[in-house]
Amino acid sequence: MDDILDEDLLAELGHAPEAKKQAARTPREERIIAGFEDVVRFREEHGRVPQQGEERDIFERLYAMRLDRLRAQEDCRALLQEFDRYGLLVAPPAADNDDEMDDDALLAELGVEPVGDVDLTELTHVKPRAELRTAEEVANRTRCEDFDSFKPLFARVREDLNRFARETRRFGEDAEVKQGEFFILGGQMAFVAALGDEFRTDYGRQDRRLRVVFDNGTESDLLLRSFQRALYKDDAGRRITDPRAGPLFGGTADEEDLESGTIYVLRSKSNHPDVAANRDLIHKLGVTGGTVESRIAHAALDSTYLLADVEVVATYKLYNINRTRLENVLHRVLSPARLDLTIHDRFGNTVKPKEWYLVPLHVIDEVVVRVKDGTIKAYEYDPKSAILRPFA
Repeated sequence: MDDILDEDLLAELGHAPEAKKQAARTPREERIIAGFEDVVRFREEHGRVPQQGEERDIFERLYAMRLDRLRAQEDCRALLQEFDRYGLLVAPPAADNDDEMDDDALLAELGVEPVGDVDLTELTHVKPRAELRTAEEVANRTRCEDFDSFKPLFARVREDLNRFARETRRFGEDAEVKQGEFFILGGQMAFVAALGDEFRTDYGRQDRRLRVVFDNGTESDLLLRSFQRALYKDDAGRRITDPRAGPLFGGTADEEDLESGTIYVLRSKSNHPDVAANRDLIHKLGVTGGTVESRIAHAALDSTYLLADVEVVATYKLYNINRTRLENVLHRVLSPARLDLTIHDRFGNTVKPKEWYLVPLHVIDEVVVRVKDGTIKAYEYDPKSAILRPFA
């Protein structure tokens, strides 16, 4: 068989490579795009824009705050325009109200009694998950009289989460808790302000009292073991990492690694003529926290997999990762080679499957190597030469 250039394959499949709009993106722009893609993913999963509100969890409130900031900055709107397929960057129209309410009046309309100075931009009055925090595990909360000294700390952590300087990780049973660390418990951010002296319980176990301040202006005098137990039992309980926690991806497992994932590479067994003619070059990439086998078990019924069985041609196990961000990075790097293919699903609807690429397997191997050594953000795929190239 005669050698066929990548651009010829693209032409055969009806996909003409577009001129690159931007030669390179700065690290800040990469962070902005990755953050916006989290908001888009929320929109796709929930069918609505993330919102603030006492009934929302902290992740939705973070996405809502992030979206508000992106809407307010012209350079961000310009950068993200091509990714905004749901019109998220267009701010909703303001309510038509001739008489503007002050903060107290607005709280009264919402049925909330204001306590002291209230800032409506703060995440206050968040409902706790009572069933996950029994009286044994979490002591009664009281008003934090010196909360003004802690507010800047919570604001800084939210900003760090927005710009990916910090991450949230699942809390492990009996994991260590130190003074000055931040956590998420019952949908609220918690700060360990002080550790008391160690003592032995009636059962001979070491314990100590903590002063834990929450981002709604309350605090609690907790036992260390009760705090650990509450975080572990809360499905949404998280540790917020320190900004110096290390690289985003790691290639080896450590005892303290809390999240792992598998990059999988699939090859389609579809009889579609364009796929069959270029089967060895067309690959789908994805990331899963479970088994690849369960992910592809019903591939033949899913238009995502071209309504056909698939073959697993490669897998790569990674540790200490953020799977969503990793998947975003992989698709960003290979986006110039995304397959432009239209098929009909089981109901006759026209669909354009995503995450399939015209890229050789050896290039995917190199992408994973650069993910592991942390250099991937400086590279992009060049479909004409079929190699990874550093940004100009």
